Amino acid sequence: MLRFLKPYPNSRPAYTLIQNHLVDCRQISNQTLNEPAQPCVKTSIPGPKTLELLKELNSLQQAGSVQLFADYDKSFGNYFVDADGNEFLDAFTQISSVPVGYNHPHLLKAFEDDHNLKALINRPALGVFPSMDWPEKLKAVLLSVAPKGLSCVSTMMCGSCSNENAYKAAFMRYRTKERGGKLDFTLAEMNSCMLNMPPGAPKMSIMSFEGSFHGRTFGALSTTRSKPIHKLDCPAFDWPVAPFPRYKYPLSEHERENHLEDKRCIEQVEDLIEKQKKAGNPVAGIIVEPIQSEGGDHEASPEFFQKLQNICKAKGVALIIDEVQTGGGPTGKMWCHEHFNLPSPPEIVTFSKKMLTGGFYCNADFKAPHPYRIFNTWMGDPGKLILLERVLEVVKQENLLSLVCATGKVLKEGLHTLEKEFPNIINSVRGRGTFLAFNANSSQIRDKINNNLKSNGVLGGACGETAIRLRPALIFAPKHAEIYLTALRKTLKQL
Repeated sequence: MLRFLKPYPNSRPAYTLIQNHLVDCRQISNQTLNEPAQPCVKTSIPGPKTLELLKELNSLQQAGSVQLFADYDKSFGNYFVDADGNEFLDAFTQISSVPVGYNHPHLLKAFEDDHNLKALINRPALGVFPSMDWPEKLKAVLLSVAPKGLSCVSTMMCGSCSNENAYKAAFMRYRTKERGGKLDFTLAEMNSCMLNMPPGAPKMSIMSFEGSFHGRTFGALSTTRSKPIHKLDCPAFDWPVAPFPRYKYPLSEHERENHLEDKRCIEQVEDLIEKQKKAGNPVAGIIVEPIQSEGGDHEASPEFFQKLQNICKAKGVALIIDEVQTGGGPTGKMWCHEHFNLPSPPEIVTFSKKMLTGGFYCNADFKAPHPYRIFNTWMGDPGKLILLERVLEVVKQENLLSLVCATGKVLKEGLHTLEKEFPNIINSVRGRGTFLAFNANSSQIRDKINNNLKSNGVLGGACGETAIRLRPALIFAPKHAEIYLTALRKTLKQL
């Protein structure tokens, strides 16, 4: 049985200065009261019960991606308990999808209310028969945290379908402009679209970036560029891909090189838009992650995003910001693109994961011009919006965005210390808030670090070729950061 007793050597007190306010991080979330004091590993990883369950599941489906089976009755706060009773500090949280930890008491009470329970069990086709309080629910919950300047929202089930339908909105808006604002269709358009031919099914494209991930459904898959395994054997649209900045670290020592990298990428974006137009396959939208997540946690400067937006406006291209992983607070702001000081809002912002439901925000110009064009049976789930309402109450009441900033500072400084202590193993610490990552010196070493962290009581995630990423819940406090850093230091020493 493994328990952590020694604090990380650069341990700090639980009191942290946040925006000139002294915050007691030990009291900042009631959710942590039910947590274990520290990780506790009782078996080998994976343990015998997990291996037995994995064998059973593999007989039913391809289960090679499964790492552990959870006991969700016993998981609390920042701690994940597996089928063998091992207690892990969870710094990955279901791929960045658990906003306020496991079994938060405020969420557990959400369906004690009969009205909420009926909204859960009578799951409606929201595009046809929404409940009478649905408009008010959208305004009170989703629009209360909408990116500034975006007044419309469409709910969806997941990140992939959020992006899929954002692409459709961009295409429809592009074609409406080409028609001079007319909303009716010619007979030729209606007939040809049924044959997947122009003019009804016109040649248009969505530009994405090298290393991007936007989902695994067909349209989204054509913009996903992170790993071959996502795309192999699947037909794809002939859509353009641009380079995304690859910075040298530390940033403060490579300002000139990174500025030139921004310039190189922006020039190619502009050049590709022109080439696509001349080839008769114009770019209707550009989709970009504020921080490329699955592709390796690559970040770009505010200046890069400002210039990208300027190009989009000059060329009549919709800027789609994919905040599926970054949205909901993990960078210290509700939306990561708020860090970029954009002169005006992006046209579309997609979301899911920590927002519990999927969907996209847009300005009124991108609202579907006809019924049934942005549509599916469920268009989300009222039950998820009820839970999100509770999440947002917790975020506000417990000042969790400030906690993210405080914890992120502890984590990032600790990671910088470790990359200096182990320069032959890890490097390139980066990120915002607790949405952080660092690189190993090879993919093999990265995989050893990630696997050995489990044996040392911590769940983390890998991405890209060599990166380890952190995706903790918003209630991850400085004390949890110290436990993580202690486990990581032990793991690196073992290597």
